[in-house]
Amino acid sequence: MSPGTHLLASWIVAVKTTDNPHDCRLVALAGILPDADGLGLVADIVKGWWTHTEPTYRYYQQYHHYLWHGAPAAFLTAALLACLARRRGRVAILALVVFHLHLLCDLIGSRGPAPEDLWPIFYFAPFSLHPMWIWKGQWQLYGWQNQAISVVLLLWALWISSGRKDSFVGVFSRRLDGIFLAVLHKWRAAATTDSSTERG
Repeated sequence: MSPGTHLLASWIVAVKTTDNPHDCRLVALAGILPDADGLGLVADIVKGWWTHTEPTYRYYQQYHHYLWHGAPAAFLTAALLACLARRRGRVAILALVVFHLHLLCDLIGSRGPAPEDLWPIFYFAPFSLHPMWIWKGQWQLYGWQNQAISVVLLLWALWISSGRKDSFVGVFSRRLDGIFLAVLHKWRAAATTDSSTERG
């Protein structure tokens, strides 16, 4: 699934299971950190630009879903985020949960454009290629299933955010989160006013 979908899913889990915004952001971050191994895409693009050739996407293909999509990375991520947390034990456990939710979502819905272009999960990578998890019914990354899930998660996250002092935007920027929430709260207030006027 896309990083945006992973963010929404992990943030919703974090909102429902943490008791402070700081830990909520850390848990949500754990749900998108597995895709850090996809940053090879940037190296591929820069290399193509530097050599004036079409990008080969070699680093992306070689390392994405390999370096940071397994148990070693899950435990390292959980340990590092727990060190930064207020409720360390809770954040460590929740980080493991959302990290594995990311793996499950990728296993279900990360196929490429061709039916044979499947993305496996190497659970003990980068130390071992076994076991390898793969599902032949994997949805296409931009297939209707993933799009429908993304829309549902976005609407749910917007609804939750409209009643809070933080949102999923705050995982990356508290300043932008403040701007986003101001607009969101204004929309909710306007919708509530319009609804009250119609009933009256």
